[in-house]
Amino acid sequence: MKLNIKRTLLVGIAFMTISSFWQLYDFAVPLMLKTDLGVSDTFTGFIMSLDNILALFMLPFFGALSDKTITKVGKRMPFIIVGTIATLIGMLALPFASSQKNLILFIIALGIVLIFVATYRSPAVALMPDVTIKPLRSKGNAIINLMGAVGGVVALIGLSLLDPTKMGYYPVFLLVAGFMLVGLVVMMVTIRENQWAKEMAEDTERFEIEEIEPEEGTGALPKAVKRSLVFILLSISLWFMGYNAVISAFSRYATLQIGLTGADASRILLFANVGAIVSFIPIGQLASKIGRKKTIIGGVILLAVVFLTAGFYQSFSPLMYVNFVLAGTAWAAINVNSLPMVLEMAKAGDVGRYTGLYYTFSMSAQIVTPILSGFLFDLIGYEVLFPYATLFVALALVTMSQVKHGDITVTEYQAKA
Repeated sequence: MKLNIKRTLLVGIAFMTISSFWQLYDFAVPLMLKTDLGVSDTFTGFIMSLDNILALFMLPFFGALSDKTITKVGKRMPFIIVGTIATLIGMLALPFASSQKNLILFIIALGIVLIFVATYRSPAVALMPDVTIKPLRSKGNAIINLMGAVGGVVALIGLSLLDPTKMGYYPVFLLVAGFMLVGLVVMMVTIRENQWAKEMAEDTERFEIEEIEPEEGTGALPKAVKRSLVFILLSISLWFMGYNAVISAFSRYATLQIGLTGADASRILLFANVGAIVSFIPIGQLASKIGRKKTIIGGVILLAVVFLTAGFYQSFSPLMYVNFVLAGTAWAAINVNSLPMVLEMAKAGDVGRYTGLYYTFSMSAQIVTPILSGFLFDLIGYEVLFPYATLFVALALVTMSQVKHGDITVTEYQAKA
């Protein structure tokens, strides 16, 4: 039993290009709205939250819709093809609308982008488990996450070399659009979704891997499995509440609370990304040996300790880099294994729907936590950031302990062939 790395890399191209787009979007769109279109910070904040709001409804819908889609090129590829092309059209209209200072055109183009990205995000992520047997999905998801990080780096390099504040937005938008288009062409030429899905089904049968069967008469998940699903979805929301609060507010905490420079704050956050990137593959291998639940719980405990100790720094210390490298490692342990655990509880043919459920709970947390933490910052001060994050991560440890399904290791299937 061995992961097909080449196949995983190919199906991961869609997530890589989506990640590249989001990195560009998060950097450029607020600047366009503020500097070129002259809108308020409040309106900018609302616009920047629209993607998460749309995701709540659209990701589960299009994930489930792709489950039921049957075409010659597969279930997911039609959504990836149409969604990518429509997104490219919309995103290339953004710098034009910004340069013309046309807010209405900008909003229309942004609407097209956000809607069509949402149509293919769940299908793109569901493609990996469609062609990968269950015991190998943590390893597969590790590679997918690594490719997403690479996509973000491509956009960051483009933003560095083609600084939009000096060169305008067209060059960097064209670069990322070209990257997305090349990725789409490679996928269309190389991916054989129906064939690979069939081979995965044959391997599932050959290795005697059990599929979740619905209860007779109701068609619903067995009660015990449903309980585990509820608890892991709650866990996902809770650890995103903690982690996202730190990531989104750390620049303010660092500069206003403990007197760091903006450059210091960005370097510390970069170390968290480095910690995650170097950990993705080892974490996937570890989970295949000891199990996903143990790996996640280890990551949750480490993240809680990291956040708890980070709150004691009152000024800059090199140890902060250690804290955030470990935070990235902990996040990798959690992130690599949580989606495969959710999909492990999916009934056959429901991978897209359950992928959408995963994103619904993670996105909900990312909508709520900036508002809730912001209220506490106003009420108490920025010193509440790390206690807040520690509390939610610790609560995730409690809910995760109640998850009894969705775990699997490669070892138990190695002898079967």
